[in-house]
Formats: sequence, structure tokens, C-alpha cells
Amino acid sequence: MVKYLMHQKNPASHYIYIDLIIDKVNTNVIQLQLPAWRPGRYELGNFAKNVKRVDVFNEKNEAIKFKKLSKDLWEVDTKHCSEIKVTYSYYAAELNAGACFADANQLYVNPVHCCLLVKGREQEQHQVELNIPETFKIATSLVIDKQTLIAQNYEELVDSPFVACAEIKTDYYQIENIKFHLHFIGECKPDFEKIKTDFSAFTRKQLEFWGTCPVTEYHFIFQVVTHKFYHGVEHQKSTVIAIGPGYAINTGLVYEDILGVSCHELFHTWNIKYIRPAEMLPYDYTKENYARTGYVYEGFTTYYGDKLLLTCAVFNQKQYFKTLEERLVKHFHNFGRYNLSVADSSWETWLDGYVAGSPYRKTNIYDEGSLIAFMLDVKIMQATHNTKFLKDVCRLLYARFGKMNKGYKEEDVLHLVNEVSGIDFSEFFASYVNSANDFETPLKECFNYLGIEFLKENNSNCSEHFFGFKTLDVGHFAKITLVAPYSPAWKAGLFAGDEVLAVNGIMVKNNFGQWLQYFLNEEIISLTINSNEQVKTLSLSKDKKGNTYFFNPVLQYIEAENNKNDAFNLWKMS
Repeated sequence: MVKYLMHQKNPASHYIYIDLIIDKVNTNVIQLQLPAWRPGRYELGNFAKNVKRVDVFNEKNEAIKFKKLSKDLWEVDTKHCSEIKVTYSYYAAELNAGACFADANQLYVNPVHCCLLVKGREQEQHQVELNIPETFKIATSLVIDKQTLIAQNYEELVDSPFVACAEIKTDYYQIENIKFHLHFIGECKPDFEKIKTDFSAFTRKQLEFWGTCPVTEYHFIFQVVTHKFYHGVEHQKSTVIAIGPGYAINTGLVYEDILGVSCHELFHTWNIKYIRPAEMLPYDYTKENYARTGYVYEGFTTYYGDKLLLTCAVFNQKQYFKTLEERLVKHFHNFGRYNLSVADSSWETWLDGYVAGSPYRKTNIYDEGSLIAFMLDVKIMQATHNTKFLKDVCRLLYARFGKMNKGYKEEDVLHLVNEVSGIDFSEFFASYVNSANDFETPLKECFNYLGIEFLKENNSNCSEHFFGFKTLDVGHFAKITLVAPYSPAWKAGLFAGDEVLAVNGIMVKNNFGQWLQYFLNEEIISLTINSNEQVKTLSLSKDKKGNTYFFNPVLQYIEAENNKNDAFNLWKMS
């Protein structure tokens, strides 16, 4: 057995103190590996940067020698030892859905960050003993024995976050003998009856979608913060969702966000926790796990996380179209779609997938992948006269790979789509999955098939519509965040990071858009900017060809003459 003892000395310091106890030592050396990343975020986290003061002792409490072999690998000399204790502290000061946070109010741990792996002992039972106040409750999918958490192996441990806190608001609902627990931490007043009604609806629909469920219980753990926030991380038997502000969780857009991210993360229980690309089965926690199929494990999940809320009537048609329009905006406003395909961008997430990065460099596997999923869903319908759907591909992925504990390869996805549809999708995959391309033509074809009109509305923001650049108010000034290639702004020399100080000599004070609109009919507009701490004056003029930039995609469902569109209704319910 491998055991971790966790406690805090000074909660305000955010340090968690950890004693790792390793019994039955029978080798001359033991290697201890700390993960370098966590599943669900495909970039290196280098968690060892948060580890302070490592010491190792034998069963006589005598200090013994050890050395560091890499940034996150330690080797301990265990000659003549029958048991060792490794002591270290971990800095936990980041409160989101995938990190660790410790203060006087709670101890929140994602073990993948801070629990050292004992090489060769991965399959043994792992226990975490918490030294916490008696008033604290614990939310986790792990087995709880008083203040001890029990995992059957290291993999279960690092995939099972836990929160210990005095104030945890908890309820549950049950579908097909499976308990789905709801835990809320933070300042909030959850409307459990409303939440359970809507969560039951999309949970039941997901169980119908997949046919069987691989887990016997599931935990939604909500870290509710006081400000606007949105983040979720999937695990095999649980998810942590950071959301805010707490006063708004029961209504409006924040509640819609809770529904969307919760449906998304639950879908991951099948699609990535069981249905996993070959490159990630098993996970290698020491380095990047490169894969080109992010459009499947994140894109398909994003698509169904949205769509199943429509299918089960938790979202109405207007809410769903609004969400889909947001996905379309992210595609058509991202010029990286002409540079890196969604498959290549999946590979590149390990480099800069979660930051803005270099302009025009890459696409987003979540949004681009969800549009790929939508198009595959409709095109499979077309090919099979509305008898088969992308759902059938997902079920085959689960049956042939997920249930078999076998990782799928890139070509397996195409083969399954071909099998379900009865036609060859090689050209579609070559053009839209494996090549940098614009999705407008195939998207329009799919919308037309479903009786949905795709419109391009003019952007009401004149800097975006006429001149091709986006801004964000920072202080009094307008900071440029994106410039469309070959637009008037691009030709004038504006670029991301520049700050607009004045328009035609008038200083802007959170009113740049209004002054730009005021001077819109001028042939030349003079912009005073701060570019890399140098004040410049640039001339801006509208495109003489009348080109416009950053349009707003709008979707409208067109009822058939008999008030029934079979394709749309079948798609909606699939």
C-alpha cells in the first residue's frame, strides 16, 4: 500500500504538507515521479515547480540520500530500508476546475498535481489520510473511510479530485440505479429542485445515447466563485466545474453555462475517459501525449454537450442556435483556419493550445471540432436517408475501443464513419479535418439540408465591420486584440497589442467606438496609437472595394410547408 498524509500548518500560506509513506521496500532504489500534465488540458503543467523542500527518511526516522534525475523525477537510495517516508510541501493557490487550492476554508486537491507516483507500485491500493477539522465534509468519487480516501490504484487516485470543506451544499438525483451527486462549494444558494430536474433530463438522454454507463456513481463538484468564471475538467467518475458569480447560478446566462459545461463534462465520461486515442492509452504523465484527434475527444464532446440539451428540451431552439452561432463566430473570426487544420491544431495544443499565441497560427479543437461533428452528423444522415447519425459512430467507438480498453487510431474514425454512412468520407476528412480550410460551403450544405437558413449579418461594431480590427477597452484606451489580414487596419499598420489613444485628435476615454462611428464618413481617419511604447499617427480608410470583415452568423429555422421538416426533427432528436 502507498499512503499520503496531508495537512496544513498555516492555511494562509496555501501550502499543503504531504508525507508519502512507502512500506515493504525491497529494492535498492525507488524512483518517484510527479506528473508533468493533467488529462483534460493538453499542455505541460510542470507541477514540480510548486514543490518545496523534499526530505526522505527511513523507518528509524534517519535522513537518507536521494537525488533528482529530471525536473519531476526523484531517485531514493533505499538500501537497508524496509519503509521510507518522503516529506514535501505543495503550493496550492490556484482556484479553478483543474488545480489545487488550500486556505482556511477548504482543502481542494487534484492529486495529479501533487501525489508522487512510486514507480513499480502503481497497481497497489493508494490512500490519502487527511488531517482536517472534524467539521469538514468531503466531496469526492473516492471511497471515504472517516478522513481517509481510498483508491484502488494510482490511476484512480490521480483521476479523483476531492474537496474538504465545512460548507458543502449537497444533493443527488438517481437515473437507472446510478447516483449523480451535486456538491456546491462557495457562496451560493443552489436551487436543487430546478437543477435536479434539468440535470436528470440531460443525464437520461446521455444514458440513452450510449446505451450503457461505465460507472456506478458520479459526482458533480462545483467550485463557485464570486466573479464571472467558467471552467470544467472531466474525470472518470466526477467532474470539477468552477463557475461564477455565485449570486447568479440559478438563472440566466450563468445557469445556461452550468448546464452546458455539465452536459459536456458528463459526455467525457465515455468520450476520452473510456474512448481514448491510442496515443493516450495509457496516459504517459511524464511528457506530451501528442494526438491529432482532438476534434473527436473535445470536438465531438463540445457538439453533443450543446446538442443533447436541445434533444432533451432543457434548451429551446433559440438557446441552441445562439450557442451554435457562437461556435460559428469563433470559426469565421479565426484566420488561423487558413494556416493549421483542426487535426494539426490538436497536435499543437501541447505548445500553445490554451493561450492566444501567434495571430493566425492555429484553430481551436473545441469549436472547430464541434463544427466537424455537426457536419458529419448531417452528412451521415444524408447518406443514409436519415436512418444513421454520428451517434452511431460514437457507439461503435465505445463498443470496439472504449469497452475493449483499446485506443483508437486516426484512421479508425474515418473507417467507422464510412461503415455507418455506407460511402467514402476520405475527401471530406482530407479537406476539412486534415487541411486548413474554410467551412462555409459544407456548413451551408448541412444547414440547407436541415431547413436552416444561414445568414451573414453586418457587424454593428464599425471597427470590426469596415476596418477589420477588434478592440478591448483597457483603462481609457482601446487595445487592439485582432486584425484581419489584408484589411484596412492591417494595411495601415495596426496590429494586436497597439493602443488607440485618439481619433482625429480627440482623446478617447472608453468611447473609441463612438468616435470612430462619428468620423465614419471621413475619407481618411487619423488614429493616434501607442505601439510598443512609441506614439504614432496612422491613417485609416475604408476598403474601396467595399469588403466587410467579421460578419455575425445568424441561423433561422425555416418551417416546411406542411409544418414538418423530417430531417430537422430527426436530427434534433438523434
